Amino acid sequence: MMNRLLPLFLLLFIGNYSIAQVENAVEDRSILSLPVFYYDAVSYPSSDTGKTRVDIFIQVPYNQIQFIKSKDKFLAEYLVTISIYDEHRLRLLSEKSWTEKIETADFDITISRNNSNLSLKSFSLQPNNYLIRIEVEDKDSRKNYSYSNVYKVEDFSDSLAMSGIMLISSKSNTDGNSKVIPNISGNIVQQKGMIPFFYEVYSDSKKNIVLNYLIVNKQQETIYSNTIDYTIDSGRNQIFYQIENLDVSIGEYLLQINLKNDQLQTLVTSSKSFYSRHIGIPESIKDLDKAIEQMIYIANTSDLKFIKEASNYEAKLDRFLSFWKLRDPNPSTLENEIFNEYFRRVEYSNKTFSSYMEGWKSDMGMVYIILGAPNNVDRHPFDYDSKPYEIWEYYNINRQFVFVDRTGFGDYRLATPLYGDNYRFR
Repeated sequence: MMNRLLPLFLLLFIGNYSIAQVENAVEDRSILSLPVFYYDAVSYPSSDTGKTRVDIFIQVPYNQIQFIKSKDKFLAEYLVTISIYDEHRLRLLSEKSWTEKIETADFDITISRNNSNLSLKSFSLQPNNYLIRIEVEDKDSRKNYSYSNVYKVEDFSDSLAMSGIMLISSKSNTDGNSKVIPNISGNIVQQKGMIPFFYEVYSDSKKNIVLNYLIVNKQQETIYSNTIDYTIDSGRNQIFYQIENLDVSIGEYLLQINLKNDQLQTLVTSSKSFYSRHIGIPESIKDLDKAIEQMIYIANTSDLKFIKEASNYEAKLDRFLSFWKLRDPNPSTLENEIFNEYFRRVEYSNKTFSSYMEGWKSDMGMVYIILGAPNNVDRHPFDYDSKPYEIWEYYNINRQFVFVDRTGFGDYRLATPLYGDNYRFR
């Protein structure tokens, strides 16, 4: 067991700084689900005739930006740019750029992911598909991160229409005025089984309708359903709703609202994805059973058997977390570096090495997960006298590994054996 754990511990901190071609995109976090910031977009009718208002929220956790001490305060500053392109990114249609400034006297807040800064910008767009690119640049560290996504802007010109759904983090009422804090991250685990959300229904007349709320998991199984009779007025109808006592495991889910007539025919549908992720678990983990299976390169057979044979989900999760807690190199901090790094490597392998099998199961994925990024990659894809092959070199352990694509379809198999206890994986 120690033989397999040693490379991960040794290379945890040095592997990320190697100049390896196989991982030359690691600083572009858009390849991994390790969000430096969160964003969400919600559509509503616009005051401009024939157009739709798109509200774009950007939430930046404080621990992702650099604070500078100035006298008795800590200051941070970052630039946000939202660019709207046509769906194929051939033309820039609209762009807004602004600077956010943060000031706090509490150092602990500056390193907290639970504290964040929220921005909102609105765009008036014709109903269509657009590519939205959001870029955040830290003014002090000069680090720059961006995410792009195709977004469908809905048409609200019909006699009956429904806005997008906004998940809610908290809601308060002061002097008759409601204040809503949106849940931009889409993570509902801290809300303890409650999912509050807001949306609007637009009608050309007063109507009796039926609202059907569904929550569906990734297997397309309905885990929640509730149907309510509702009367809407002519014009804009604002609706707050809260699902309570929802018991969901780690994973991604879809909230769907079906607006039906009194014959139960679906007239309009709106949906929003969200996920449940326990605090301290890497954000790339969406399925507990899959994550346990992926531990094959660090856990021995008895460890895996003990975790898998837990009597229920909660016990399995507890055993899973206990395994990683024992390997936390710095238990006094909230972050478990070994835990995070292992599943970062798993996810990178899935993004980079997947072919006919998942990347973490491939030979390249196995070596990458166990040893991290190589110091050098020597690629030979077109040599006339040999099959395509790659050589990965690890200077720190004085080893190199040769991968050969014998089929010509990118299926690189390990030609160099792994020594020691690691040989059992292939």
